[in-house]
Amino acid sequence: MFNSLSDRLTATFKNLRGKGRLTEADVDATVREIRRALLDADVAVSVVREFTGRVRERALGAEVSGALNPSQQIVKIVNEELVEILGGETRRIRLAKTGPTVIMLAGLQGAGKTTLAGKLSKWLKAQGHSPMLVACDLQRPNAVTQLQVVGQRAGVPVFAPHPGATSTELEHPIGDPVAVARAGVEEARRTLHDVVIVDTAGRTGVDAEMMEQARQIRRAIVPNEVLFVVDAMIGQDAVNTAMAFDEGVNFTGIVLSKLDGDARGGAALSVASVTGKPVMFASTGEGLDDFELFHPDRMASRILDLGDVLTLIEQAEKSWDKDEAARMAKKFADQEDFTLDDFLSQMQQIRNMGSMKKMLMMMPGAQNIRQQLEQFDEREIDRVEAIVRSMTPHERVAPKIINGSRRARIARGSGVHVSEVNGLLERFAQAQKMMKKMAAGGGMPGMPGMPGMGGGGARKGAKNAPKKKARSGNPAKAAQELKDAQARRAAGPAALPTGAAFGQQGGDFDPSQLNLPKGFDKFLGGSK
Repeated sequence: MFNSLSDRLTATFKNLRGKGRLTEADVDATVREIRRALLDADVAVSVVREFTGRVRERALGAEVSGALNPSQQIVKIVNEELVEILGGETRRIRLAKTGPTVIMLAGLQGAGKTTLAGKLSKWLKAQGHSPMLVACDLQRPNAVTQLQVVGQRAGVPVFAPHPGATSTELEHPIGDPVAVARAGVEEARRTLHDVVIVDTAGRTGVDAEMMEQARQIRRAIVPNEVLFVVDAMIGQDAVNTAMAFDEGVNFTGIVLSKLDGDARGGAALSVASVTGKPVMFASTGEGLDDFELFHPDRMASRILDLGDVLTLIEQAEKSWDKDEAARMAKKFADQEDFTLDDFLSQMQQIRNMGSMKKMLMMMPGAQNIRQQLEQFDEREIDRVEAIVRSMTPHERVAPKIINGSRRARIARGSGVHVSEVNGLLERFAQAQKMMKKMAAGGGMPGMPGMPGMGGGGARKGAKNAPKKKARSGNPAKAAQELKDAQARRAAGPAALPTGAAFGQQGGDFDPSQLNLPKGFDKFLGGSK
């Protein structure tokens, strides 16, 4: 959603690189470009004015003029101010001390409240809670049925004593939403559910009748949280809608839905700042798992193309099979061969983490390869999996036996061309060599002698080790060199140079050595 804004801000900061000192004209030009970028992203004018004013004031202050790298200091200031207008700190649900925690959802029709109720319930269930959904949207046709379907998919019970409207011909809802909400909370208390999520009716516009109904529900159930669900794609109008709902039901937090859309995203940067209420959650896709806690600092980093590695790590920890990871670590330590079965297992682990595009877009600098990522076909992983599954168990363990006739059979079985089978086997052979080198060499290529992964690193690397430096002909200098060498040997490994990095001894890192799906090496700067 923030691609356009991110591109504009990144381009603006590039103009500051290499400048040892920033003049007032430089700061004014930068602030002017930031203002244009925010206005083009549909951020509310009042928010833009306040934001750029603070950035300019801080940029002209001592924290930039005295900095070693003024351009980086400007980026730091913009990042901190973005975090501030997005809410400052991560805000979590306030749980009730006694009885069930009651969460009421409010918002316009079409904002995605019903689907979000299912996402929130599934997220809470994963956190160890026992949520229950209450169907109070008796106005929209089939809204109750939709909530029941969503609840079934999420594995959460739905309290729905009334079917609600089943067609647009009905002028009045079937049943009293206020009574349903009150009965739902009592049912949750009786059945020992610790969280109740009340889905209320919405409208295509903010009308007095529906707002009054929402107020009555709020007074009847006294919720711990009232979450305002806003469509992140509606732009400037989100601010007016949010202010009307804040006045009507006094919501306590904001949920941004449809954050994966291609709109400019100004709502996300405006609502929290204008209403003073925090953004608590974000819906990032159509699936029930495409839902996350909103972290202002991480969102600001994404906008500035600084990456969101923490969220990426959390997703990996949540979906990664720890037993499988331990098995692979043991296999690696025992210097066993990396097989196509292992490769297939790793591919499945990656699939469990979700969309590859979304994951790679969380990496720092991802905006530079966004066009390539958009062209990447997620189905490529399916094709690779189909190829491997078309092999016999023996072929997966010993791929060298796969001759021409076997390759033709595998291609027919997986529905691909023989050239794709050849390409996969080539990349797998390169990955297998790299794995062997890592196990036998004591660590990653270019990092010989890493402890804990085998002791053959010194012998393997001896052939390519740099030649011993000749002793100086100057007696005094030669004596000093000998003294330094004896001191290094006495100090042991701790005295080794600290500047070693990937590729210094083992050559530049080539992503084509990794057994990634076709096309990934181009994204990561590997072989063309």
